[in-house]
Amino acid sequence: MEKEQLFEAVTEYLEKGDYQAIRAILSEEEPYDLAVLCEEFDEKQLPIVFRLMAKDLAAECFSNMSSELQELLLKRMSDAELKAILDEMFVDDTVDVIEEMPANVAARMLANSDPETRQQINQILNYPKDSAGSIMTTEYVRLNKNMSVADAFVRIRRVGYEKETIYTCYVTESDRTLVGVVTAMDLMLAETDKLISELMETNVISAKTDDDRESVVKKFSDYDFLALPVVDGSNRLVGIVTVDDAIDVALEEATEDLEIMAGITPSDKPYLKVGVFSTWLSRVPWLMLLMLSATFTGAIISSYEEALKNVVILTAFIPMLMGTAGNAGGQSSVTIIRALSLGDVVPSDILRILWKELRVSILCGVSLAAVGYFKAIWLDGADSTVALVVCLTLLATVVASKIVGCVFPVAIKKLGFDPAVVASPFITTVIDALALVVYFAVATALLDKL
Repeated sequence: MEKEQLFEAVTEYLEKGDYQAIRAILSEEEPYDLAVLCEEFDEKQLPIVFRLMAKDLAAECFSNMSSELQELLLKRMSDAELKAILDEMFVDDTVDVIEEMPANVAARMLANSDPETRQQINQILNYPKDSAGSIMTTEYVRLNKNMSVADAFVRIRRVGYEKETIYTCYVTESDRTLVGVVTAMDLMLAETDKLISELMETNVISAKTDDDRESVVKKFSDYDFLALPVVDGSNRLVGIVTVDDAIDVALEEATEDLEIMAGITPSDKPYLKVGVFSTWLSRVPWLMLLMLSATFTGAIISSYEEALKNVVILTAFIPMLMGTAGNAGGQSSVTIIRALSLGDVVPSDILRILWKELRVSILCGVSLAAVGYFKAIWLDGADSTVALVVCLTLLATVVASKIVGCVFPVAIKKLGFDPAVVASPFITTVIDALALVVYFAVATALLDKL
């Protein structure tokens, strides 16, 4: 059922007080769709609709809600209702909610968790924010290598309902040292008396608890995992990261990089949930900084003010040259930042990157210079000398811009910082100044009037 139709139907039954009909409708919907639907209800309707969901469905729906709705519901729940929801939620989802809640609400959630779950939550909360440990769950199926396939199925049936995944099972020693991994398919296709030690894959790819979460996402991309084990420094299994959490991280990181590259302070809230004042606050510092940095380009133009009076037509080409240089540098910087993020290149590849970008920039520069020369003569009415100045400037600035665009991100990455922070805004400012310096230098060399 479409969201609008579903909302109308539920609202109609609410007015009639037909809660049984609402339960029936809600039971047929996916948790995510219900979370989206809940955004439409007012503060009076929402708690009623939420209480009409089955416990397991309500827990999944709650995990997919915005933090604002979660906080609203948590404040309306009794301790008994809160405990019932927490008992149905996976530990990693509970941690995600707690991290978004005010201190008093988070404390209440912890107080209503059972002691074992509370210990697991605190363990995850203690890991650095961007680490593998912070996005893992401690709910996984653990097997012993001396079990038979039949024994493994008995264990999976006994504990699997409360685990995040049963499709990948982990084989450990008694001290939780990770020794192998076995999939549900391996178990289903094997004879029941076969030992797990004969089936398990011993070359296990894992992540350390303090690994950067972006490296975890890359492992999912490289190996097509459904889950990735997370181990401590002694190779003891402490949790797993599931593919749904890896996708969430990938989206968050990509969004953050795009916002930084556009000169916006990153936000983890949806666009329409961010207030006007907060949006202004996230944008204006960057705009202010870039406005002030543009002083350099203004100073360069001012220093050649007398020269521009003698050859006024030179002024007409400034926007084209600065724009082309900025676009050329932007192409290189975005490509290299993306490659660094994916692990396609590393800082030690700098010479190979430079050699490739140099050849590409020369080809691009020659092409643009040729077109620019004839454009200056035929469309702009410039003489051949001015056209030559434009032509040579295009070639030089495109080459220089692409070199700057590829070197800056690699250098920043080498220093241990995020290369996205020096992307489009800062590189464009540097390139604009560079384009003007080259332009006036070439013009000074070729035009007698200057």
